[in-house]
Order: sequence, then C-alpha cells, then structure tokens
Amino acid sequence: MLYTTQQLADLSETSVRTLHHYDEIGLLSPKRNPKNEYRVYDENDLLTLQQILFFRELGFALLDIKKILESKYFDMETALQEHKKMILLKKKRIDELLSTIDKTIKKINTQNNMQDKELYNGFSEKEMEEYKQEAEGRWGHTDAYKQSTERVKKMGKQGLEKAGKEGEEITSQIAECMKSGIAYDDEKVQQLVRKHYEWLENFYEPNLEMYQGLANMYVDDARFKATYEKIAPGLALYMRDAMTTFVKKS
Repeated sequence: MLYTTQQLADLSETSVRTLHHYDEIGLLSPKRNPKNEYRVYDENDLLTLQQILFFRELGFALLDIKKILESKYFDMETALQEHKKMILLKKKRIDELLSTIDKTIKKINTQNNMQDKELYNGFSEKEMEEYKQEAEGRWGHTDAYKQSTERVKKMGKQGLEKAGKEGEEITSQIAECMKSGIAYDDEKVQQLVRKHYEWLENFYEPNLEMYQGLANMYVDDARFKATYEKIAPGLALYMRDAMTTFVKKS
C-alpha cells in the first residue's frame, strides 16, 4: 500500500513538515507520483521511518541516524533487537523514576517512612552512563568513530576507494590462507593480520584493546559476521582467532 505524506503523517503521528525535512536532508526520500510529483511512501519507507523514530527516541541526532542507515553493515532485524534492548534499559530507569515519584508523594503526605536515599532512585549517574555507553558502543559513536569520520572526509572519494581495495585485498589473502588450511596462528597469517591492524590507521588510531573488541565483533555482531561469511564460510571466526592471537603476541 502506498501513502501520501499526509496519510503517513497521520499514521505515524509525525508532522508533514518533519517528513518533508527528512526528505530534504536525504534521510527518508520517497518516490514521486508520476502524475503529480507528490511524494508517495511504500512499505520500505514505513520501516525506515520506524527506524528513524526509534533512533530519535534513543537520543540520536538526525545526521548520525543517516550515517547508520546508509552503512553497509546496517541490518534492520539486528537494529530492532538492539532497539528492544536499549528501550528495556530505558524502561527500567523510567519505572524506577515513577516509583520514586509515588514514594515521594506519600512521603510529602507523611503516608510512609521513605528513606532519604530513596529520593534519588533512578537518577544514578552510573546507570545513565552505562546506558549511554551501551548505545554508543553499539552504534559506533565513539572517539574512534568521530576520528574515522574526519579522516574519511579528508581522504576523499579516491582515497576512500583505495583504502577500501587495500582492506579487501588483505581480507581476501587471509581468506585464502584459511581455505588452504593454514592455521590462524601461523606466521604468514599473523603478518597479514598486522597489515590489517596497520590498515585501520586509514580511519583511526587503533590500540590492542580496541582491536580485540573489533575481533570479538566479527563473531558477536550479526552484521559483521554476515559480511565475512559471505566472503568465505568460517572466515568471521578465523579472523577473530587470528586477531586475538595477534593481540596476545603483541
């Protein structure tokens, strides 16, 4: 089913002005009706809008949402699972705050003996920071991510294409080693992993702790895993083990 801008605005309880703005910045660009050039939204557009609203609910800026949705690693099902996890964390905090409000009202009316410490349940800076880190850790809004964004801008299209080809070549060579039965801790593989580690400098300054985290994501993150499994079945696990060996030996 196709929707006009007004129909989608009514359906999603989003203003027409907001939908127009999303189109203008390239965040949600629907097709145009050939008869009158009016915007028309299909099912994919509806799902994209839902993603935008989820990310907005979690506090992401529009430009950051655009980068996430345009990433080749973005997977909608994985994103929905992560949204659920984040919103449950947020719900836990809201439930605590609601409970604190109820208890405080009773305290004001001298209906209970609320402990002074309970006045601040749900305001924990530690919990707020954990929630923030959870979101940033999942979607890459870290110093490395910001550094990468700046370097990519300076690199330009040709520089980015060159770096991309270099990365693909390193990954391809590692995949060939795996297919040939060479162990992930073999010196030949480890030399390629070192090249991979150094290649990351095109985007940000890596360190061993960060590199180990990246290695784990190759298996734990469905998007990363799918990317490497397309190159060669078993490559995600092979890459993780090879990178982990590199970290331990460095």
